[in-house]
Amino acid sequence: MNNRSITMRKSRNEDPTNAHSGEPTRLYSLMGDDADLSWRLLQILNGYRVVASLILLALFFGVPDLALVGGKDPLTFLSAAVALGLLGAINAGFVHRRWPGLGNQAAFQTLIDVACISTIAHTSGGVDSGLANLLMVTVGGSSLVLRRRGALLAAAVSTLAVLAQQALILAEGTASSSSFVSAGLLGILLFLVALVAQPLAVRLRASEALARQRGFDLANLSQLNHYIIQNLRESILVLDQDDSIRLVNNSAARLLGLPDTSSRAHLSLVSLELLDLVRRWRKRGGNESHSEQFMAPDKATLINAHFAAIDNPQTGALLIFLEDSSLFAEKVQQSKLASLGRLSASIAHEIRNPVGAMSHAGQLLAESPALGPDERRLTEIIHANANRVSNIVENVLQLSRRDKTTPERINLEDWLGEFASTFAKEMQLSGDWMKIPSVSSPTEILMDPSHLEQVLWNLCENALKYGAGEDGRVQLKIRTGRVPNSGRPFLEIQDSGPGVPEAAREQLFEPFFTAGQEGTGLGLFICRELCECNRATLIYLPAKDGGSIFRIIFTDPQRWDKQEQ
Repeated sequence: MNNRSITMRKSRNEDPTNAHSGEPTRLYSLMGDDADLSWRLLQILNGYRVVASLILLALFFGVPDLALVGGKDPLTFLSAAVALGLLGAINAGFVHRRWPGLGNQAAFQTLIDVACISTIAHTSGGVDSGLANLLMVTVGGSSLVLRRRGALLAAAVSTLAVLAQQALILAEGTASSSSFVSAGLLGILLFLVALVAQPLAVRLRASEALARQRGFDLANLSQLNHYIIQNLRESILVLDQDDSIRLVNNSAARLLGLPDTSSRAHLSLVSLELLDLVRRWRKRGGNESHSEQFMAPDKATLINAHFAAIDNPQTGALLIFLEDSSLFAEKVQQSKLASLGRLSASIAHEIRNPVGAMSHAGQLLAESPALGPDERRLTEIIHANANRVSNIVENVLQLSRRDKTTPERINLEDWLGEFASTFAKEMQLSGDWMKIPSVSSPTEILMDPSHLEQVLWNLCENALKYGAGEDGRVQLKIRTGRVPNSGRPFLEIQDSGPGVPEAAREQLFEPFFTAGQEGTGLGLFICRELCECNRATLIYLPAKDGGSIFRIIFTDPQRWDKQEQ
């Protein structure tokens, strides 16, 4: 095996595609040698010395009748056992600091073990005590760290130490010459341990290098996945089985008003509306194709939520794709205008003229003196429906003409006063049909004035038709201000009518949808389209005290100024 060392290093490479986030991409790379493994093995040997010392001391003090444990020279035994544990504990600090070098450290540890364990074996009666066998752990551990020559040298030094202490015991006359056979066999075992440990060390280094490489690959993959997820334009939110946030990317954090992507809060603390949608989705069994819409925590943005189960739809983790409906509307706006342009051209040429001819013919027919009451009723029906078709054509043509907007700064309160006066004269209204409360600070918006007038005109006309109270009177309440969380200006129109049935609210802004017999069903659709052209949002809210609230949330002119700068 190549003896190059393998160490871990983090490299921080700045990716230009991540410049906007200011966060560098961390990539893990493989460099250096296998010194980490060798140092860990030396640290394990230090732990082995401390444990062996404690066991020897426990046997010495706990089993007084055990003559083989320090029975020949108790004081020297105690000194050697304590020295073995203390040197192991002290040397652990040097190994942690990796000083001195790896080879010197391995040689020093081997000499400590040989000196202490040989002394412990000598004071316990020599090889017959079995304590000299502790040297096999020392030789085996050193052989995993040192090369073949160093491992054999450690085995040789250990064998000589065993033979020397055994010769000293024989000279003292406390052992028989047959004990040299046991000492020789122990020496042979020490050499075998050193030789067997060498191929084991090679395999251990190879496994360590492979595991390290796999670890780096997984770390790189994890960092790459994190980078991709965080920088996706799509907003992604992952919930666990308890509906707590497990993962959220930058785009989703901005939509939900989270301070950063590390938030692990429960969804109830972020958006109760989204939590309610999630629980209803789980209760229905988890239909992956189903999507819901809810209001963002800033109360100014409508968000489409698409659910996809990661595990069990009802009890497992859940992946949620969030989409700003206003951004989506902007993307399809041009295709809408192109389609409406072609449609309006066809309507203008193919429908308008025939309808005009039928209307004119109906009027001429109504002037005939020979018609009776029934026939005149039929001509009135012809005239009314011809006008209805003409209105539909005119509304569609208005949609097709919205190819450009000219937004202007408007003081909303001043503008509303002029609008109310004009609308009242045109509709021949009197009295307190509209209430506009005074505000302490003016509200400034950015919108095309003609579009704003058309939107308000349609909304007020709808209120006159459908917003009458139980006494038949219509009273509109108009309120202006700023959304608390986002600071975007808004305008609310509230009527005193019965409100919109819950079943019809989802279709309220769809073209040609109308709850009654009157109208073309294009008024609210046109209002929302005009708002989206000006980067505003039109939403419906049921009033707490009855009636309907139509809220227009405008773009913030101050925000546009900052973007232009």
